[in-house]
Amino acid sequence: MSTGTFAISIDFELYWGVRDTRRLEAYRSRLDGVRTAIPRMLDLFERNRVHATWATVGLLFCRDRDAALSAAPPERPGYENLALCPYRYLEQSTALDGRYHFAPELVEMIAATPGQEVATHTFSHYYCREAGQTLATFRADLAAAIRIAATRGLRLRSLVFPRNQWNPDYLEVLAEHGIAAYRGNEDGWLYAATHHGGQNAVRRIGRLLDSYVNLSGHHTYALESCDDGATLNFPASRFLRPYSARLAWLEGLRLRRIKQAMRHAARHGEVFHLWWHPHNFGADTDQNMRFLAQVIAEFNRLRDRDGMRSLGMAELADAWAGR
Repeated sequence: MSTGTFAISIDFELYWGVRDTRRLEAYRSRLDGVRTAIPRMLDLFERNRVHATWATVGLLFCRDRDAALSAAPPERPGYENLALCPYRYLEQSTALDGRYHFAPELVEMIAATPGQEVATHTFSHYYCREAGQTLATFRADLAAAIRIAATRGLRLRSLVFPRNQWNPDYLEVLAEHGIAAYRGNEDGWLYAATHHGGQNAVRRIGRLLDSYVNLSGHHTYALESCDDGATLNFPASRFLRPYSARLAWLEGLRLRRIKQAMRHAARHGEVFHLWWHPHNFGADTDQNMRFLAQVIAEFNRLRDRDGMRSLGMAELADAWAGR
């Protein structure tokens, strides 16, 4: 039987990931907390020999606004919803606070930590299912992400689509640029990739409930099922929902939901793929870190008992190639 695998992918985006939905003033404290949370995550991973893929928005590689505009691709998405366009925001914001928009020092810290893969979350937090963008502008965006990473000596091999708007029509572009793997979505209507307007209240409530009670299954899978063409699809299994004081009485159920899926993956030689954003740990950092430590402790138990392994997305692609 195949060995079970614990995979982690982290969507590292700072304000670029929430810019169109959150005012900076309202989200500032959570983004401030990212700079405490990431070193703590990296320390926990290194001490426990846990590998992770950090899907990083290309703009975070830049040191300031001028560098970001210089690195931007000449072809840019023409979103019908102008609020989605980061370049319009960049050009209109002459005094961007670097703490919330740029993080080259954190990218370097991640790259220097054993077992951590710096991957791409596109250059501009590109939305592949929003009206007005095209295959050509996505191609230009990905090329810009690869160029900016190369300036840091990094080769990008994995991708996570922002807002999980993965688009099958765009997979050929990943292969063209040497991307070996991407993170697809969990099976089922609750998790289907849609434009922002398609993520209605019913879907959101369903996903919230599914975090505590098994409504949709474990979402683990055999590595063999990921061969989706030139670029491998390693779907998400579970979003690591952040701590909520209002729902703290349900924390035991949330942890049990994750552990049961991990045990299923270990027992059946399947992949369990957990994901979150660093800003999810930016508030209530101690509570979120304690919860993550319990998840890692369960992985350590499954590694000792069942031989479960920890692999990033590019390592999963290598495991598939070397099977």
